[in-house]
Amino acid sequence: MAEPALSYYGKPIIKEPVWKTEIPHYFFAGGLAGTSATLSAAARAAGNEPLARRALYVAAAGVTVSPYFLIKDLGRPMRFYNMLRVFKVTSPMSVGTWIVAAEGTSTGIAAACQLFGVLPRIRATAQAVSGLLGPAMATYTGALVADSVVPAWHEARHELPLVFAGSSAAAAGGIAAALTPSERGRPARRLGIMGAVTELVTQSVMEKRMGELVAEPYRKGEGGRYARAGQAALLGGTAVMLLAGRTRVGAAVAGTLLATGSWCTRFAVYHAGKTSAGDPAYTSVLQRARVAERGQPAVTRYGKTPFTRL
Repeated sequence: MAEPALSYYGKPIIKEPVWKTEIPHYFFAGGLAGTSATLSAAARAAGNEPLARRALYVAAAGVTVSPYFLIKDLGRPMRFYNMLRVFKVTSPMSVGTWIVAAEGTSTGIAAACQLFGVLPRIRATAQAVSGLLGPAMATYTGALVADSVVPAWHEARHELPLVFAGSSAAAAGGIAAALTPSERGRPARRLGIMGAVTELVTQSVMEKRMGELVAEPYRKGEGGRYARAGQAALLGGTAVMLLAGRTRVGAAVAGTLLATGSWCTRFAVYHAGKTSAGDPAYTSVLQRARVAERGQPAVTRYGKTPFTRL
């Protein structure tokens, strides 16, 4: 009996993502900026000025660094500009580019007005806009990678945006807590803990729903190493934040661990996608399983099973 092959000559069925390591840095910086902007706007509305100022400056730093990594991966600054020449609702990349531009502009204006103590009304308006755009900034990259044919990303399309949201909240809350005095930093500590728990639980649910084979790149290889390191850092950061988050040293240690865990998560997703695309097993076995579920015979026009060794 013919033995089914994974692909012709063992070659990958889909192309491996061409993104370089600047992209997971871009994911982390953008998510940190978006959630920090929302945290700052919420703190300002609650009258917590110390937290609002610090979170706003963190958001400004994030939106400054984030486009740098994106443009570096694109190769030329003009490519980023060309992406702004059109707006396509059905394209996560197009929508995301405009989100980055709008979030960066509004956050930059708000931070500049705050720094120089001028134009309070313009600052308030710009900060309100950046706060409203923050959730989209923090999660659109999850939708972006899920909108692909890469099995490790596409099969996680229901959970990846929430994983990115929790990861961004963990980093933003942790860093803001480390920079803000204990009493004023309580909302940031809560945000960091909630974000870490959300990320850990959602990632566990995601891997179980995906199945043993498709979720394998998140557990083995480079993706698995980053995922385990991120989970350990998030668990450690959550524990330290709960036990010693009110102290300056405790908040600094916990914030560093939470931010490190968030950073590792982005690299885990990045490497899992590359591994998933490079191995034909993750594509062909999944396709055959779907054909079997529909009860349709996997045959070609010549009556042979696809990828069959004669």
